[in-house]
Amino acid sequence: MSVYQTLFCFVCTHLTSGDKDGDAVKRNANVHEIHRRTHFNTEPGGGLAKCINDHERIIWMGDLNYRINLSYEETLELISKKDWPKLIESDQLTREFRKGCAFDGWSEGILKFPPTYKYERDSDKYHGEDPRAVRRTPAWCDRILSSGKGMRLLRYRRCELRLSDHRPVTATYMVEVEVFSARKLQRALTYTDAEIENEEVVTHSFHLTE
Repeated sequence: MSVYQTLFCFVCTHLTSGDKDGDAVKRNANVHEIHRRTHFNTEPGGGLAKCINDHERIIWMGDLNYRINLSYEETLELISKKDWPKLIESDQLTREFRKGCAFDGWSEGILKFPPTYKYERDSDKYHGEDPRAVRRTPAWCDRILSSGKGMRLLRYRRCELRLSDHRPVTATYMVEVEVFSARKLQRALTYTDAEIENEEVVTHSFHLTE
């Protein structure tokens, strides 16, 4: 899609689940495969994007399923202390970012909220706090990432909705887009592209919920 003369792409995905050794590698492979196989039907010379990375502003959101490489007990202890920096050190997606194995060059807001998965339904308890239940180590499975210049993250948080075993996350961005003024558009009908000088830039804010 385009907002004025700026191309946007929104990607919503559910990557491979699981917390076994090697599952993070499968999620990385999902990301690369989505990039490889996603193509947009565009007319030659139309100036539209043919693949995800052809867009100027990209948002990738969804249940990315990256886990935390700690035991259930260690994770709950850090959550109880709200020690997010220590917990982030063991977050798989953060590690894959740093190694350049997935989403190389992309950005994410700072995680300053509890892991979003896995909760008992209609409850604030993580799945497994009841000794009779199968344990799932809490994790920040639900994420919103961005790529492109002229994008400033204003807010990144989770919402306390109990509709599933996940908590949704939201992000608010301030984004620059290119737009021709009416005067310059009129000139474009008369003169060549080379005669149209610097485009004006306007700023829009939008809110995303995953």
